[in-house]
Amino acid sequence: IFVLFLLFQIMGAVILGFGIWILADKTSFIAVLQTSSPSLKTCAYVLIGVGALTMLMGFLGCLGAVNEIRCLLGLYFTCLMLILITQVAAGLVIYFQKDELKEELSRIVNELIAEYDPSNNDQNLQDPWDYVQKQIACCGWNGAKDWENNAILINKSMSAYPCSCSNSSKDSEENTGFCELEVAQNGTATYADWPVHEQGCMDGVQNWLKDNLGIILGICTGVAVVELLGMILSISLCKNIHSEDYTKVPKS
Repeated sequence: IFVLFLLFQIMGAVILGFGIWILADKTSFIAVLQTSSPSLKTCAYVLIGVGALTMLMGFLGCLGAVNEIRCLLGLYFTCLMLILITQVAAGLVIYFQKDELKEELSRIVNELIAEYDPSNNDQNLQDPWDYVQKQIACCGWNGAKDWENNAILINKSMSAYPCSCSNSSKDSEENTGFCELEVAQNGTATYADWPVHEQGCMDGVQNWLKDNLGIILGICTGVAVVELLGMILSISLCKNIHSEDYTKVPKS
């Protein structure tokens, strides 16, 4: 019994930590999403709430089992059932709205690329996006052509390119901003002239999700199994707790 309740404490701490990580991460692709998408921020707050509630329920369930308090075990069962229903509903929403989520993600990244400005002091989105392009070895969302919509590059007649996209060894130390293309002065160019990676980051992100999908599904399944076991245990303990029969107490 205590091992199961300890698992709930650990599981709650993991969920809580994951939600905090989403809000605090400023160096990866998560930062691009959580800064631009209210839905991801809401998801992070939900995870923090669920994690904290799971830890609290683990404590109350343990307290109810040790002291044989039916109301605590009933509350424990009810909260676990609500958490499980919420998780299943969230999974179904994500599954059935995956096309809409993909479109929203594409819009966020394309807006970021179009408004990218190295002179902007607000690097909350730009630095994480440079990090993604550097780590995945990609350029743009669908490809380098997306950068042709950037206002600064348009003013430069495409004679510069994003350094984080570069596949050239001379730009290996440059992780942010724009690098000048070696062309004649006042010359014009296109994205095809840039020494950048051809792959768009969309493929890289999707490949990452596919590679890690098994781990994500395994964790979700494990959490659901632990929650089901907790519900079964709590209801069993609740039924086995016998209330006092005060009708047999001698009357004075």
